[in-house]
Amino acid sequence: MKRTKVWGFIILLSLIVFACSTSDNGGSSSEENNDNFNRSAMLINWADNIIIPAYTSFNADVAVMVQASSVFTETPTEENLQNLRSAWKDAYVSFQTVSMFEIGKAEELNFRNRLNVYPTDVTSIEENIGNNTYNFSLPSNIAIQGFPAIDYLINGLASTDAEIVAFYNSESTATGYNGYLNELTNTVLELSNTVLNDWEGSYRSTFVTGTSSSATGSVDKLVNDFLFYYEKSLRAGKIGIPAGVFSVDPLPEKVEALYSKEIGKELLLAAITASQNFFNGKSFTSASEGESLKSYLDFLNTIKNGDDLSSLINNQFESSKTKAAELGNDLALQVTTDNSKMTETYDELQRNVILLKVDMLQALSINVDFVDADGD
Repeated sequence: MKRTKVWGFIILLSLIVFACSTSDNGGSSSEENNDNFNRSAMLINWADNIIIPAYTSFNADVAVMVQASSVFTETPTEENLQNLRSAWKDAYVSFQTVSMFEIGKAEELNFRNRLNVYPTDVTSIEENIGNNTYNFSLPSNIAIQGFPAIDYLINGLASTDAEIVAFYNSESTATGYNGYLNELTNTVLELSNTVLNDWEGSYRSTFVTGTSSSATGSVDKLVNDFLFYYEKSLRAGKIGIPAGVFSVDPLPEKVEALYSKEIGKELLLAAITASQNFFNGKSFTSASEGESLKSYLDFLNTIKNGDDLSSLINNQFESSKTKAAELGNDLALQVTTDNSKMTETYDELQRNVILLKVDMLQALSINVDFVDADGD
């Protein structure tokens, strides 16, 4: 009799402990979030006022770059080279406004990597030009295309403009270099067209109706994409890796826009600003703000250390921009001459990783869906 009572007590105690542990977990992102925030309005704001206008603008800038490439390869002069560089820079800066949206067709096409893996593989580029054989759709060819490859071809072939233009005029090299450059710029436009057309077609409806607070819902997926971009592409890729944060020594050859030597800081600031604008739900074409991660956190009255979490995140974005503005335009030179400014910029960016990835996700009941490999 005593034995039966003891076992009954143990079973009851186990059930109580299980129930308490389940309750304390607060549920997972696979369960519906019943906080009554208007996720539909936020998704519509993201799609119609931010993502589609950003892709539309980027696509237009890429079209200008393609035209400038065509003019230069038809008539390779120093003036046309400079015009191509200007169009390339505009498109590259514009890319920073869409790079974070690796969802839908962009995810399917590996859009961000195909447009911006750096450093570019110079050896393979030269081999491919010499052989006139290349297939940009192959995963093995990620590092021979996109903006970094164009950077090499218009800025890195030689030390003077006259010497660079000679590659496109010489009887022995003109066909290979002209053909490769045009193929690069046209491929960027083809990828951009495909993603934009998908958003303007069926994907927009799929995206805005995915209001479920689950791992497959549009909010959870895009927030994870945004955080992955911020942590891996912006914080680590643009600053941490070349600054040597993840290696024994700094790696200046791994900066973005290596051969240009003029726009590295501009790309970084554009990326930080685009990330902050997305967080705030700021329209791409105006100063107005719609439903957003910021308004979601405010709706939930999310406080950290006595302050609104949304304000802490925005303040940290501002601190990151202030520190980034202290960098030189040539980030490779910055690494070699005063790397402390690079590591200080990294530290400011890293502080927002904690606020966004830990505090914000916890408040919104969103689980991280990517593997963190660098110990953050």
